[in-house]
Amino acid sequence: MNVAIVGASGAVGQEFLRVLAERNFPIDNLLLFGSSRSAGRTYNFRGKDIEVKLLQHNDDFRGVDIAFTSAGAGTSKEFAETITKHGAIMIDNSSAFRMDEDVPLVVPEVNASDALTRPRGIIANPNCTTIQMVVALKAIEQLSHIKRVHVATYQAASGAGAQAMKELYEQYKEVLADEPVTVEKFAYQLAFNVIPQIDVFTDNGYTKEEMKMFNETRKIMHSDVRVSAMCVRVPALRSHSESIWVETERPVSVEEARAAFAKGDGLVLLDNPGDKPVKGAEPTQYPMPLFLAGKDPVYVGRVRKDLANDNGLTFWIVGDQIKKGAALNAVQIAEYLIKQ
Repeated sequence: MNVAIVGASGAVGQEFLRVLAERNFPIDNLLLFGSSRSAGRTYNFRGKDIEVKLLQHNDDFRGVDIAFTSAGAGTSKEFAETITKHGAIMIDNSSAFRMDEDVPLVVPEVNASDALTRPRGIIANPNCTTIQMVVALKAIEQLSHIKRVHVATYQAASGAGAQAMKELYEQYKEVLADEPVTVEKFAYQLAFNVIPQIDVFTDNGYTKEEMKMFNETRKIMHSDVRVSAMCVRVPALRSHSESIWVETERPVSVEEARAAFAKGDGLVLLDNPGDKPVKGAEPTQYPMPLFLAGKDPVYVGRVRKDLANDNGLTFWIVGDQIKKGAALNAVQIAEYLIKQ
């Protein structure tokens, strides 16, 4: 198996290296690609130093079986033909192809088989907030069709990349030192603040991030579900949180929902809000990003009946945006293809 990573120096590219190693992904030869800024850097993988090659329009992808790409939508669009022309399967982490009819948009726990039909040789990785939400929604959808979803996201700095994480660190230092605060990666200062905007606004008043959750959820779940999202950046470093309200065709009890989450693929039920912490036990009684960074699953807690809707449920989820929300999901797609 010959594998390539495009965008190897970025936060997701580095996570690809860790996930491939953790999961013992079958690799005979690994190629790393990047921009002129990162070309020439070396990264160690399974005891071997690999140099990042400059991404160019040439035949460097000849013989590559799977290419994981995470270098931005513009780069993906420009280089898709170069990457796939010799038969490589391109699993793309950008927004470039997600809503194209001839490109499957895949979350393995939800619609893995969609990955088998890929006329352009491209499979799209969904937006991070959509990925962790639909993993949880799948458990409820199997009980009763979901008609509507209202979701508020609490998205960590990691969603804006490695430099954004670094900026949050620096902002806290600057604020505490009473120094001018550096603001480059966010619309406003994020330290000691929350910002109710992720991505640019569209004509309907929703941001592109919020519209991704509407459109991508319907495509992944092959559903007429309607999703209304409010996406907020919070000063957590890594792992996104979401508060979700669902309306189903029939009432679903809390007991049914908890049982479905407990056995759901890719889910962990962590929902003991009434229990007192026990010395030596897991310090969370419900999912929190501080404790769940670097974990594979999507964690679910605070499962309740919606007091405003007889057919409604509400719950809270947390997932690592860089891992399950990006690199891990893509690697799981590749693992599914290998099994098939």
